[in-house]
Amino acid sequence: MTNLLRHRLFWPIAVLVVLLASNLVFSNNFFTITLQDGHLYGSLIDILRRSAPLVLVALGMTLVISTGGIDLSVGSVMAISGALACLLIGDLSNPDAVGPVLLVVGLAIALCLVFGLWNGFLVAVLGIQPIIATLILMVAGRGVAQLITDGQILNVRSEPYRVIGAGYFLAVPVSFLIAAAAVALTVALTRRTALGLLLESVGGSPTASRLAGIRARRITIMVYVFAAAFAGVAGLIYSSDVSSADSNAAGNLIELNAILAVVLGGTALTGGRFSIAGSVLGAVIITTLDITAVSVGVPVETTLLFKAIVVIILCLAQSATFRAKVFGRFSAKRTVPA
Repeated sequence: MTNLLRHRLFWPIAVLVVLLASNLVFSNNFFTITLQDGHLYGSLIDILRRSAPLVLVALGMTLVISTGGIDLSVGSVMAISGALACLLIGDLSNPDAVGPVLLVVGLAIALCLVFGLWNGFLVAVLGIQPIIATLILMVAGRGVAQLITDGQILNVRSEPYRVIGAGYFLAVPVSFLIAAAAVALTVALTRRTALGLLLESVGGSPTASRLAGIRARRITIMVYVFAAAFAGVAGLIYSSDVSSADSNAAGNLIELNAILAVVLGGTALTGGRFSIAGSVLGAVIITTLDITAVSVGVPVETTLLFKAIVVIILCLAQSATFRAKVFGRFSAKRTVPA
């Protein structure tokens, strides 16, 4: 039992179960999944669909944090990706043609890769602190997105593009399938190859890893490129879902939610250790929290406070020191002889 409590995923899973159970109390049809027109519908499906962008951003953030860094620019990269895609699709003579839309999607992701390369260059080559280096793009990126959209909300009508964020394949949301594929790819790269060990080595001790012959600089650049690519795909999902590009709303504060998801999943901000499953679980918990707040009737103005309270409870439950102080004292009182 003690080993189970010490498992890094135990408390996040316990909190998720409690959240889902509370929805069962306050929402009668929460666990009901229906099939309409070949599509699955229901609150659980909504959680999976709405979790997709955050899962993608959290994956990239996990890899960056595993090397001891942090990426504050992912929200702005999301905005740039969606803005460029909507701008180019709006200029197409036939927005419903699959080939040109795929080309536009490729160009948007390619631009995000360039921004990831820029972040990696600042951190790994110039030695700028990650929080400062990515803060530059966090601020400038919104400006770039505003320039692309000319400060307006760009609406697009393109069925192939709409499939990315609002479409279904085999009755399952396409956005969920994209996120699942990204998770599978990340797990395969980090757990089926030596990449995971190299990331933990660079995050644990960059100097030692460099002396051991590991190309820490190249790996650091690579994780920022990964993070930007995943953020770009998340931006495409977001803009596709709403069929528009809003430079102010797209990816707003998602970098903080991604960091929170990574921390809730048991990854230390100091680097050296990471958990892909934990980060995915953290992203699902945050999305479930948002939906639960609506289900239980929490007023909009207190939603953030409700969210903060749940997160604090989870963080305290994950803290071995807190558990030792509270439960250790309780056990000691019970064993004191009369």
